[in-house]
Amino acid sequence: MEPQPGASQELARLGAEPVDDPRKVFGEIIFSMLADDDAVREVFLARGLLDAAPAGAVHVNMATISVRLASALVQEHRSRGLGYVAAPVFGRPEAAAAAQLHIVVAGEGVAIDRALPLLQVIGQRIWPVGADPVQANAAKLAGNFMIAAAIESMAEAVVMTERYGVPAAELLNVLTGTLFAAPVFKNYGALIANRKYDPAGFRLVLGLKDVRLALEAAEQARSPMPLRACCATISSRRWLRAMATVTGRRSPRSRGGTRG
Repeated sequence: MEPQPGASQELARLGAEPVDDPRKVFGEIIFSMLADDDAVREVFLARGLLDAAPAGAVHVNMATISVRLASALVQEHRSRGLGYVAAPVFGRPEAAAAAQLHIVVAGEGVAIDRALPLLQVIGQRIWPVGADPVQANAAKLAGNFMIAAAIESMAEAVVMTERYGVPAAELLNVLTGTLFAAPVFKNYGALIANRKYDPAGFRLVLGLKDVRLALEAAEQARSPMPLRACCATISSRRWLRAMATVTGRRSPRSRGGTRG
């Protein structure tokens, strides 16, 4: 599988060994980071990758997936005698390139211990959240929901104040220099202020997927989510409109350039 033509050649130049069949990649430990639930099911279940795994191997799944699939994967791995660690990440592409990711992990202690030395190579900090891999995916969805809410709030604030003559850069400089000094506000605020939507660090279609998965997780847990109305607005209006305009390639911050 090669979603981006030429990607495997670039990795090969960096020392990776491309294979023509995903079933050939499973050794003692395998790391994967696929786009969504369908991709994970296709590669690991439909194509029989788990069935080809050697006994006792550990799968470290770094994808942002639904809690429903996460729970199913725990059982699929356990029934085959395989270790399973959920390890979704926080960090933009430049953070990944600099090995500065924050990695949220959950799984059995033995499996995490085996994967830890490799996780430490790509992350600046490892954040354990529990023994059930589902917990890491729930934490990741919660974080992505908060990122989406932060971007939406900044976009709406910028549009409102611009109509009173306050430039976006000045507003966001004030806010991120006082009450909202967290990295998510500073980093995305700078991108919104500069209208820097390309190259996209994260595709709109994947951002929409994550917001919907967060809502699904809340429903499954019967957890009240008062901000779900905000998420519904993002999902049904701004994100879909933006995706129709740019075919899903831009990142969620591109909503900062909309009006109304």
